[in-house]
Amino acid sequence: MTDATTCPTAAPQAEAPPAARITGADHEAAAVTSARAAGARRPRRRATAVAEAVVGLVTGVGFLLWARSIDVNPLVRIGQVSGLAGLQLHAAVVTVPVLAVLLYVAHRAGPDRYRPALRLGCAVIAGLSTGLVAGGIAVALHGTPWGLGGQEGDPGNVMGMADDMIRGQGLPGVYPPLFPALLAVWAELFHGAHGAVAGVGFAMQDLQLLCTAVAGPLAYLAWRLLLRPFWALLIAAPAAVLFIDPIRPYSHSAMLVMVPLLAACLRDLRRAHRLPTRTAVRRAVTYGSAMGVVFLWYSGWFVWAAPGVLVLSGFSIPWRAGTARLRRTLLFLGVTVVSAAVVGAPLLYQLVRFGATTKDRYAMITVYADPAYVMGWASDRAGTQTYHNWPVGGELAGQSAFTLLLLAAAALAIGLGSGGVLVRTVATVLVSSWLLRFWFAAKMERTQAVQLYPRTTWIIMYCLIVLAVLGLMLAVRRTAAWSRTLSRPGSGPATGRNLLAVRRVTAAGVCAIALFTAMAASWSANRYMPTTASGVLDMGLDAWRAHVLKDATGQCPRYSPVATCAGVNQDLTARREASDDPALWCAGVPAAEWPVTCGRRAPWA
Repeated sequence: MTDATTCPTAAPQAEAPPAARITGADHEAAAVTSARAAGARRPRRRATAVAEAVVGLVTGVGFLLWARSIDVNPLVRIGQVSGLAGLQLHAAVVTVPVLAVLLYVAHRAGPDRYRPALRLGCAVIAGLSTGLVAGGIAVALHGTPWGLGGQEGDPGNVMGMADDMIRGQGLPGVYPPLFPALLAVWAELFHGAHGAVAGVGFAMQDLQLLCTAVAGPLAYLAWRLLLRPFWALLIAAPAAVLFIDPIRPYSHSAMLVMVPLLAACLRDLRRAHRLPTRTAVRRAVTYGSAMGVVFLWYSGWFVWAAPGVLVLSGFSIPWRAGTARLRRTLLFLGVTVVSAAVVGAPLLYQLVRFGATTKDRYAMITVYADPAYVMGWASDRAGTQTYHNWPVGGELAGQSAFTLLLLAAAALAIGLGSGGVLVRTVATVLVSSWLLRFWFAAKMERTQAVQLYPRTTWIIMYCLIVLAVLGLMLAVRRTAAWSRTLSRPGSGPATGRNLLAVRRVTAAGVCAIALFTAMAASWSANRYMPTTASGVLDMGLDAWRAHVLKDATGQCPRYSPVATCAGVNQDLTARREASDDPALWCAGVPAAEWPVTCGRRAPWA
């Protein structure tokens, strides 16, 4: 790569057109040419963006469908291992050619080919990240039509809500209605011949798998509103694999999308006074409608983020910038809020009616553990873990090296990017969730209500991961800027070599993310493999429950571990609407330990 303007043999300055010859017509022609070039590039960018979205979603769903062809016995540990190994081979068939092309383009091709290759390659890895997890769940459920959990626990409750909707009994109280409604529609469309409750149970498996498969690409596309492909992938793929919960995939996918959506909305709020009125209104309606849909999908994350976002929104309004600017900004904010309220009206109405009377009294291991621990979690299928041996203390005052590195990178993001909307939004959501976590936990003994405060663990850790990636990104950009400032004049070829090196390192980074997600997705799927050890209450219980229910023919599933399977439970609604016990229910605690853990005797003791 050469640059003639830096070579000693470059054409002398005298050969350039004199300034007197450059007329207004020349400037006008140059402007027209530039506008035409930008207009010609715009359709290509849009086509690439559409292709990026389609490739990510198709990869996730396509890999899930392919994984369902893996034929192993999921109730035998050797069969589970073979299934997980088969998933890795399937993933290699997809990723190795994609990464090979990306590396070749990064080394050999020009920017016009490298940029779309990077975008599509990142989309493939994003789709594969949770496609692998969904494929692992498909292996765990191989041979049974039921979803994780069978008819027990949260899946059973949501099935009861969907069954109510099928029977025309209205919305499910203060629970976000969009997923139960989709479950009801899916059951009627594809499983209606099996009866109401059984059809809903079979539909639950379909939606658990599909929602898990698309969580990664949806998170990636949400972050692409704000970041370039590599950085969006570096946040979305690891976070989606880490946080996705296939039993309730709709919950965590809403969290993954909500944070970048809020940041994008606040970014446009700050610059709304510079937008044409029609453009500002159109964007406000889009943001408001999108947040309303996410709110109906799962509303809990908005509760933790709302106080901080409200405060940040107030600081984002240019109160002293003049009447015209203030009016345009308030118009954008008002249209966004109204659009979100209109779309989310069904749930907002239910919250106004029943929100104050709804109590969460379910306690589990995360409720008994140190409330300041937010670097991991354990479910109510905790296996051999108790609050006496979990979490495991780290090297420095109980904090691990991972925690220290994460906090250091997050501090870097705040130090270098505190003036930007993205860093401010993520930090505000983190602080808001942190304060509400301890607000509810501090009142728990007096109110005898948990109010889901342990779920703030996920959103706090998510925000820390996002800040860590942003800190790395800002440090790289600042270093690159310093490098350009310190470079000597006339270093064009060296600059070209630096850009080529950046492209190669970025492509190698995508390869590293792909390898990490392959290993992490296998870890995630392995947790849900049906329990094979007797007496161990771990996360594999939910898949095991799916194998002990009668299938569509009335028989036990193909690999059922029991001789006699349970039939369809027709009383899901009655169980869900049980009367409220005004005291904590301490799950996973032996009866003898209830007095020292919960402060009362076990109800069955």
